[in-house]
Amino acid sequence: MTVPFITLNDDVQIPQLGYGVFRVDPADTERAVSEALEIGYRHIDTAAIYGNEEGVGAAIAASGIARDELFITTKLWNDMHDGDLPDEAIERSLTKLGLDFVDLYLTHWPTPAKDNYVHAWEKIVAIRDRGLTRSAGVSNHMVAHLDRLVAEVGVTPSIDQIELHPRHQQRDVTAWCAEHGVAVEAWGPLGQAKYDLGEFEPITAAAAAHGRSVAQVVLRWHLQEGRIVFPKSVRTERLRENFDLFGFELTAAEVAAISDLNVADGSGRVGADPNEVN
Repeated sequence: MTVPFITLNDDVQIPQLGYGVFRVDPADTERAVSEALEIGYRHIDTAAIYGNEEGVGAAIAASGIARDELFITTKLWNDMHDGDLPDEAIERSLTKLGLDFVDLYLTHWPTPAKDNYVHAWEKIVAIRDRGLTRSAGVSNHMVAHLDRLVAEVGVTPSIDQIELHPRHQQRDVTAWCAEHGVAVEAWGPLGQAKYDLGEFEPITAAAAAHGRSVAQVVLRWHLQEGRIVFPKSVRTERLRENFDLFGFELTAAEVAAISDLNVADGSGRVGADPNEVN
């Protein structure tokens, strides 16, 4: 099974399907990531604040997989935006991961009340230029934040990683990203269990039509919409299920029907509002 790649605006290629370790117990991370790598995942998404970079690194070291076959993402936490703290943060993450560089480094949240996300972005660009990350991007940045980064720094992120699932599609942000050549990564692609996706007829109908689970249908919807996804699970059977997305294709009508589940007023959001995280 071959996972497709997306070429970012800096010519770095990222596997469209990965494995996320948000809220994976640090004590269980090495086992879970090792199983994901055995199944075939090569894209792993972690963050400093998750507290499990060491487990990711241990799994990578034990895997024997060549470094150039892996795509590793980590993120700069909110208390490390000022001064030279981003330089300390990336070095700390690399030490925990046991790596010389990551493939993608992101500002985790803009924290707009602190008004230092532009500086954080400047530092991440410099970290990229030093070779400590191959690609530089952001997470949870809204249109106003993105506009300011481009206007003041002159460098467009390669990726914006945002909450995105059938009930919260952030169409203003995705439209901005499409216009500016920025790839969209969907965190919480299944709604993080806030929603029983089996309650929505367009999803269950597609699942029945293709003999697939509702989770597989939603993840396939993301892929066909051109987004990058990295669903999280610690269960082996679910890791396998989430990886098995390439033996079927949703029809255009099925994709459109799932897209119609969006809640336009933003009340479908599961996580925090990026304008309020500080």
